[in-house]
Amino acid sequence: MEVIQSKVERYQNTGKSRAAIMSKEEFTQIYNTYFKRVYKYIYYRINNHHAAEDICSQVFETVICKYYSYSPEKSNFEVWLFAIVRNAVTDYFRAQKKRNHSSLDSLLELIFPKPSPEELAIREDNNQALFKALAKLREKERNIIAMKYGAGLKNSEIAQIMGVSESNIGVVLYRSLKKLHLSLQAGGFKI
Repeated sequence: MEVIQSKVERYQNTGKSRAAIMSKEEFTQIYNTYFKRVYKYIYYRINNHHAAEDICSQVFETVICKYYSYSPEKSNFEVWLFAIVRNAVTDYFRAQKKRNHSSLDSLLELIFPKPSPEELAIREDNNQALFKALAKLREKERNIIAMKYGAGLKNSEIAQIMGVSESNIGVVLYRSLKKLHLSLQAGGFKI
């Protein structure tokens, strides 16, 4: 966070108008409010702790640099921020030139404290089944699930980010979760 705050200071010293930049206090509030959700979404999508940290840092640097372009009349701040996050993840995948699959194992590690070895073995089996089921979904479906459950966004916010209707997001979520359910059951997983 210190590195990003130094970027705020450098940006403030570039001569931009006061209305076009954010203060350290504004940035700190944004960072403290959204960091965990942004990180979880990124980590859920790419399943790589170190890369997720790097991308998260890039996202908040972009927020600093592009803050002047944010317009509350167009959308709320959270939608604007997660559009930046989504684009950063897309850029990461383009740079990788290969397709990574999302894993809920990463998300579970963030939520639960260190489990026992037995719990780890059971969780790994369960996560492998879920991982395989998620891999069968289309990219759009995985992305919407990541925004909903990884980042905790509302359907209306996801709709704004993706440029579709809120009802479309609800339908895609419903169908995607149904596909996951059926795929898990077909694989012998007890739900």
